Amino acid sequence: MPLATDLGPPPDALAGRVVLVTGAHGGLGQPAARAIAAAGATVVLLGRRVPKLNRVYDAIAASGAPEPAIYPLDLEGATPADYAELADRIGAELGRLDGILHAAAHFDGLRSVEGTEPEEWVRCLHVNLTAPLLLTRACLPLLRQSADAAVVFVQDDPTRMRRAYWGGYAVAKAGLDGALAVLHEETLNSSLRVAALRPGPMRTALRARAWFGEDPATVTPPEAWAPACVFLLSPAGAEWRGRVMPVETPAA
Repeated sequence: MPLATDLGPPPDALAGRVVLVTGAHGGLGQPAARAIAAAGATVVLLGRRVPKLNRVYDAIAASGAPEPAIYPLDLEGATPADYAELADRIGAELGRLDGILHAAAHFDGLRSVEGTEPEEWVRCLHVNLTAPLLLTRACLPLLRQSADAAVVFVQDDPTRMRRAYWGGYAVAKAGLDGALAVLHEETLNSSLRVAALRPGPMRTALRARAWFGEDPATVTPPEAWAPACVFLLSPAGAEWRGRVMPVETPAA
């Protein structure tokens, strides 16, 4: 299993590329977006909270990395037409798309299937599974124009979540395994590749909703996995084509 510290990409690993990051103001999305920009990419910051997107934008702009773009979008309410418009605007305004990092996630806490309202069940499946697939589908024509494009999904450890009370989140993440296999077969002979990153336990709001008795100071911050995101989006990540890359920290 690779260690996060072993995946430090070169400074220009993504030079000249355009990468879309969903959940760009979230626990993993924010440090990943900054690392992707530091590696030379123009980052499209997608999320539903504009003030938080603005803070990520300001941090990247102040670092001297390529100027990012902000694209406010709530995956819960977005439609296929919204995804098509996103792809069209990226193509028209930035001229290319070389990668997508699906870092957005939704988890409302531990509940039994019986105790979960139908609306929450549908919301969890949609944001964690259907939305990333529909967004990827809309971007496929643009991604295929790149000489080396990558779509990276962020997965979770099945031993931690395929248990009672993990509900729609666990079901959606299991569905992503199938989606990865299908997309891999369909893009096998193209310049587009798909992979997934399975980080170890990280200090995020999502984890706190499940492990609420845990001392956050004992959990690795999400910044530790930002280099792995860059690695999978870069040409070096091709070795993980069609696979889930599990990554731990030295302390894990």
